[in-house]
Amino acid sequence: MLRVAVVGSGPSGVYTAQSLVEQSAVPVQVHVLDRLPCPYGLVRYGVAPDHEKIKSLQRNLRAVLEHPGVTFLGNVRVGADGIAPERLRELYHAVVYCVGAATDRRLGIPGEDLPGSFSATSFVSWYSAHPDAAPAGFVLGAESAVVIGVGNVAVDVARVLARGAEELRPTDVPDAALAALADSRVRDVHMIGRRGPSQAKFTTKELRELGELPGADVLVRAEELALDPYTADPSALPAANRRNVEVLRGWAGRAPTGRPRRIHLRFFLRPVALLGGDGPDGEGGGHGPVRAVRCERTEPDGRGGVRGTGVYEEIEAQLVLRSVGYRGVPVPGLPFDAERGTVPHAAGRVLRDGRPSPGEYVAGWIKRGPTGVIGTNRPCAKETAGSVLADAGLLLARAVPDDPRPALRGLGQRPVEWSGWLGIEAAEAALGRALGRSTVKIADWEGLLAAAGGDAAGVRDRA
Repeated sequence: MLRVAVVGSGPSGVYTAQSLVEQSAVPVQVHVLDRLPCPYGLVRYGVAPDHEKIKSLQRNLRAVLEHPGVTFLGNVRVGADGIAPERLRELYHAVVYCVGAATDRRLGIPGEDLPGSFSATSFVSWYSAHPDAAPAGFVLGAESAVVIGVGNVAVDVARVLARGAEELRPTDVPDAALAALADSRVRDVHMIGRRGPSQAKFTTKELRELGELPGADVLVRAEELALDPYTADPSALPAANRRNVEVLRGWAGRAPTGRPRRIHLRFFLRPVALLGGDGPDGEGGGHGPVRAVRCERTEPDGRGGVRGTGVYEEIEAQLVLRSVGYRGVPVPGLPFDAERGTVPHAAGRVLRDGRPSPGEYVAGWIKRGPTGVIGTNRPCAKETAGSVLADAGLLLARAVPDDPRPALRGLGQRPVEWSGWLGIEAAEAALGRALGRSTVKIADWEGLLAAAGGDAAGVRDRA
């Protein structure tokens, strides 16, 4: 029996487990380890609460985690302040790291860390009830928000800001976030990209959803679309980009209809500084809360990029959410390519000094970088699983425990198994009933571990 640990229970980890157990050539037992007591990764903690169709993917992931050849072990730390990779290798024939890209890319501009400026990931974690999320008052007092970026995450956070709380009440958004959004004074949401509409990364489905919000007008400036050489004739674009341009052309120049909120889709603007409330204009501001985003107008450079024009514009904002991409972080004990933010590999096999490291593998964003959609993880995971299975003869030559769980507990871990996750689900359903809503997520470590019960219940301060 080939015993494999998959570190990470998001789509890449679950698809890796699925590829390993749904084949008959090599008997495999998979333990899916996760730092959190809850499975599903970004499907639980990264998909907006009003995207029920995408979140329904949890049913497919659940079927894999309930497979007889798969065991879920949450609340298990690997790497920093957890189990070292070399120790984990002693417990399993193979370890596949599916740890994603855990941090945001930086803008690298003055004022980026002013009060009121946040990564979009922290905002998503807050409304998704991630137990590590700080109880930040994201929308307190803000009337104008700027979302920097034109990908799907940027669209998600803009949409959540522009929705009324009553529209989110039927979802599983945590009660504290729902109350804060109900009190929100945000009326203008500006989503800005440094390039043109033909290069935007959002999908057409996500884009169209903005136009379907009952309480928000979507405003697009025709003169900014006209700067894009593909606006007049988008026929040469790939289908996805062409559809985006067509939707935006349909919205261009529309006047507001008087709805309570406005979403401004802006293009060819490059943020150069965030200005603070007590700082001089044009210098990135002082140390007070953010009051505006200073942008330089850009234009196509004829080579697929953009260049600055020396023309500047300030957009008022008391809240700035930065959504310019994710980046992988090193796993202590594993090699790391700092330039790419990935672990060096060959077909998923971890490379140490250019050579495959026996029994160590990667899949997902830590393998290929933060690219693609959820489904992109499936072929990526299949390739890595294929490498594991091809190496099975070599891997099985080394003895490992039949059941590593006692050893994990001996190393100070208190795993939450599937029964514990079912306890969390039941507690969240009960919380929803008590609040007169649907299922409502538990947003703190103590509450999650208490609901999980067992030997995890007494473990606190896991963050």
